[in-house]
Amino acid sequence: VQVMESGGDSVQAGGPLRLSCKVSELEHYSDYCLAWFRGEEREGVASVHSDARPKYADFALGRFTIFQNSATFILYLDMTGLKPEDSAMYYCAAMPGIFARCSLESKDYRYWGQGTQVTVSS
Repeated sequence: VQVMESGGDSVQAGGPLRLSCKVSELEHYSDYCLAWFRGEEREGVASVHSDARPKYADFALGRFTIFQNSATFILYLDMTGLKPEDSAMYYCAAMPGIFARCSLESKDYRYWGQGTQVTVSS
């Protein structure tokens, strides 16, 4: 499984931004979790199960939307109302397997991308 993020950019506060993540070889698995993390400490942002159930960190609720194109295995993170404190390196992560729900703990994910930088200026 290989993971590659894109879409990071420098934006003004309040603006929107969409991050994308291509996950290869996921078609071999019937169940999996995908998630977005940020920062050096890999803070959980949002996760989505292969059955499309999302989970959000409190700071992301109402501002961020995670969704997946299950045909292309591209994961997205739509961010709105961006704040300077949202500035970080954003990482995409994948974990094949059968899970009741997808966590926002970085230790639960095996495959990671290199990250894409988001900078929000006030």
